[in-house]
Formats: sequence, structure tokens, C-alpha cells
Amino acid sequence: MAALPAPSPLSETQRRHGLWVIQIANFFAWGGFFLVVPLVAVQYVDNLGWAAGTVGLLLAVRQFTQQSATTLFGVLCDRIGPKPLICTGMVLRGIGFATMGYATAFWPMLGSLVLAAIGGAMFDSPKSATAVALTRPEERQRVYALMGVIGGIGVTIGTQLGALLIRFDFRLVCLAAASAYIVILFVVWIFLPPLRVASGAAAGSLSGLGIALRDRTFVRFMLLMSGYWFAWTQFSLTITLAATEIAGTTAAVSWIYLVNTVVAVGLGFVLPAWLGRWLPPIQLTIGGMAVLAIGLAMVGFASTTAMVLVAAAVFSLGAIISRPGQETVTANLADPAFRGTYFGVAFLSMAIGGGLGNLVGGVAYDYGIRHDLQTVTWLMFGGVCAIGLWWNRRAFSAVREDPAAEPPPPPQPAPRARPASATAAGK
Repeated sequence: MAALPAPSPLSETQRRHGLWVIQIANFFAWGGFFLVVPLVAVQYVDNLGWAAGTVGLLLAVRQFTQQSATTLFGVLCDRIGPKPLICTGMVLRGIGFATMGYATAFWPMLGSLVLAAIGGAMFDSPKSATAVALTRPEERQRVYALMGVIGGIGVTIGTQLGALLIRFDFRLVCLAAASAYIVILFVVWIFLPPLRVASGAAAGSLSGLGIALRDRTFVRFMLLMSGYWFAWTQFSLTITLAATEIAGTTAAVSWIYLVNTVVAVGLGFVLPAWLGRWLPPIQLTIGGMAVLAIGLAMVGFASTTAMVLVAAAVFSLGAIISRPGQETVTANLADPAFRGTYFGVAFLSMAIGGGLGNLVGGVAYDYGIRHDLQTVTWLMFGGVCAIGLWWNRRAFSAVREDPAAEPPPPPQPAPRARPASATAAGK
């Protein structure tokens, strides 16, 4: 496949419009996903009588497929640009979610989930690389904070709409989710300007993948960010278990998600933007991780429902502080010659950390309960990552920009010609 020719530089208007396209796509992507996926267990376990382990296996295959394929599509994004990948991915994801509503056996359900996963993989790293290509370093933190708020609103609307539609038919839920990705398809197709996200002559080759994996600073940051995703998964796993146990009702799960939504939507943009006036991205990430770790530790001390809800609020506060800084540091450390590839590799931290978080989190929770080590367990979930980030804060403060994007130096005034007599006298 031929590499994409370099388009003409984008105007300021095109750049702003491109950013809004990415924000709109981000809203519908989160909304469409959370419209249907949280209800898969309800449909297939409660309504169709499947084993919970079977549904868990299917969702694990979807997660692994999407996160692993994202790396390869990041390489391809460097070669052909993000627009064709995002558009194709939205078609596949829409078909995957639409057919899920009609899948009543294992293999059709697996096929629909894998199709949706591949479509999502074609969106993830191209979307992130596009956001970097359309922003300047000094505005990235603000843009990522806004993306977090818009994504949070999408999650809230998606979950509420899904809960409404499943009362009528699960097929309506799946078709509504599919329609969200068709909206993304047309918005990106019509309004996103053609652009390249990588500047190197070798962009789109597998050599870029090797360069990213040999970039010690970047890989070290991604490994530490696996700790973030490890801690992040505890909100939907061990924190919900603790809330249910302490409150004595499963309704506590909806309470902590309501707290998370209020914090994310109410403070998700304002607080990181305000803190960003004094703190560089890496320090914002470290501070957020520290607050997140405090929230996890508070769960270990909680003995009432109110204390769990306060701990959930502190945890959510740490997440909204650290996430924009994390995204900004990732963007700043990525080699401009291989941006899509770098973001593809970055998604591996989510796969590793999220997978270990789900696997180890439940085991550690049970161990802490049995041996009365709850507080130590909760501190382990979040403290290690913050310490590692602080230790490497200088290396993670670098900003790698495309030299071609830098403005040329101002022209120097030409030296005035010397008079002929002076010239002769100088010989």
C-alpha cells in the first residue's frame, strides 16, 4: 500500500474544525460502547441463560483483540493517514454491534464482538495521533481534559439510553449503538481534513514499531502507566465489591458510578486546566496518581456507605487530574516520525495493566479480606506507579516535536556593501 502524500499545511480554521470532529467522534464512541457492552451480561446471562463464565470469556477475547490490533493499526495510520482507517473501522464496528442483537449462539456472538473489536482498534490510535497532529504542545493538556469530559458525558448518556431501550428489546440497544458509529463515519468522512500524523520518510513501516519498542524512555513511561490502568480497573471491580459488601445492597454500585459521573463532568475540565497553570504534565500525572492512591487507601479504611462514596469521589478526582497529563506526556514523548505507531504501542499499557488489574485485583482483594490486610492491599494498587513516575519525572518532561513544524528563523539583514575606496583599502 502506497504511503499517503504529504498534504498542504492546514489552516487555523481547518485545525479547529478537525479538533471538533475528534471531540464529536470521541463522544459518540464512548456513548455507543457503553450503550451496549454493560448490558451484554444482562442479556446473555439473565435473559438467555448463558453461563457467566462464557460471557466473560467472550468479553475478554474482545478486549484482547482490540488492544493488540491497535498496535498494528497505529503503524498503518502512519502510512495512509487516520481518515480512511477511522471510516473503515466505524463501518466494521457498526456492523459488529448491529449483528450482536441477532446473535443467540456462541459463534455468531464471538464473530460480532471480534468485528466490533477490530473496528475499535482502527479508531483508537488514529484518533489519538490525529489529536496530537492538530494540537500544539502548550494546548494539549486542555484538549485532553475536554476530551475526558465529553467522553464522560457520552458514557452517562449511553448507559442511561441503554437502560431505557433494553426494557423493550436488546436489538434496539444494539442498533442504537451501531447508529452512533455510523454518525462518526459521516462526520469524519465529510469534515475531517486529510492529514498525515507522521513526518518521517519511513513512516508506516515496521521499523517504526522497533524504534518505539527500543525507546527506553517511552517504554518505561508505558510500563508505569500500566500501573495506572491496573488501579483504574479497580473502580469497576474491587471498589464495587467493597461498596456492595459495606452497603449490603447491589444498589451501591449505581451510587458510586453516580459519584464518578458528577466528579468527571463537573470538574473534569476545570480542575486540570486550573492546575495546569502551575504544574507541567508529568507533575499533573504524578499528583493525580497520588490522589487516586489515597482514594484507594480510603476504601481500605471505610466502614460505612458514606465513607465508600467519599473514597470513590477522591479516586475519581485523582483520575480526572492524572488522565490529561498522562495523554499529554504520551504525545510529547512520541517520535513525530512515527506518531501512530507510538500511540499503538501506548495502548499496550492499557491491555497489560487492565488485564492484570482484573486478574490480580480480585485475588488481592480476597487475600486482604482473609488476612486482614485490606489497607496494605489498597495502597499497593496505586502507590507504586506514583513513586515510579516521580523518580523518572525529568526524563518524562521532554517534548519531541517535528523540526519541520518549527517556524523558520527570522531573516537576517543583508550586510551593506562597502564603498569601493574602503574595499580597495582593505586589500
